[in-house]
Order: sequence, then structure tokens, then C-alpha cells
Amino acid sequence: MALVPKKCGIRVDPPTLIVTYIDERSGKKRQRSLPLRKFTKQSNIDAAIEDLKVKPKHRELIEQINRRQLEKLLKVIQERQDGRRLDDAIKKVEKEMEVVIDPNENLNTLDDGALSEKKAIMDETFEKNRKKPGDPGFQYEVEIDFEKEGPPIESSGWDDSEEDSDPLF
Repeated sequence: MALVPKKCGIRVDPPTLIVTYIDERSGKKRQRSLPLRKFTKQSNIDAAIEDLKVKPKHRELIEQINRRQLEKLLKVIQERQDGRRLDDAIKKVEKEMEVVIDPNENLNTLDDGALSEKKAIMDETFEKNRKKPGDPGFQYEVEIDFEKEGPPIESSGWDDSEEDSDPLF
């Protein structure tokens, strides 16, 4: 991959997706405007994303950007086209797209589309909560002792000594 997206934003009038990326061939930071021609408040967002992927010039960048992020940005454009202020549009879209993942849900039973959506939500939540070097509160090598709850776990005994182990391993 020669193009690595770093930031993604929008312009409402005319509807445009703006991507800041690093061109690894030259090492330079660049910005590309991807016009969303004929994009209106009634446009199908999935179709708009697919239209961007069809263009060979944009495909490499678009395929690397999280689909949920693209959906959110395009919905914000639609809300602005509907007359909402930017802050209100962002709040509305975030509330609409806020999904809570049930930790007890069996993800093995989902079809590929639903599973991809759940994974995107989990990735987004992880990135939002992740602490990186330089972030306030970041600690390297955090050790936590969890208190044992319930009855003590009994040792199985099968892995206590090496004398009974298979010498070939």
C-alpha cells in the first residue's frame, strides 16, 4: 500500500469527502478531495460509498477507511443538507449509530454482513478507549491482581512435573 489514510473529514457544500493521507512512495503528507456528485439528503449511503470505490483513483484510500466512519460522515452531510446545525447533526448521527454490543450474544450465529458491522463497532469502541504512549494516564506494563471469587481452582496435576512429559516434545 502506497497511500495510508490518516484523517477523514467532510465538506457539506458541495458534498465532498476529504482524506488526509501519507504517500509512502514520497513520504509526503497529502490531502485529496473526493467529490460526492449528485449526493443529496435522499441518497443511498451504501451506494455512495460503492461509487467512491469504483473509481480506481480513490479505491486504495476508501478501502482502508472504516466503513462506519464513512457512513457517519455521509449521514452528517445529509443532516446538514436537511438544515440542521453541525453540532446538532453530529449528535443526531452519533445517537442513531450508537449500538451497544451484548457480551452474551453468540456472534457465530450472525451472517457475514451483521458480523462485519459488529466487528466495526467493536474496533471503533476499542480505538476510542485505547490509551497510547503520550496519552494522559498511559502506563506501560500494567499488572493487576484479580481477587479470586468463588471456590479455589483445583490443580489437575497433569502439568506439575516434567518427568512424566513426552521427551519428543
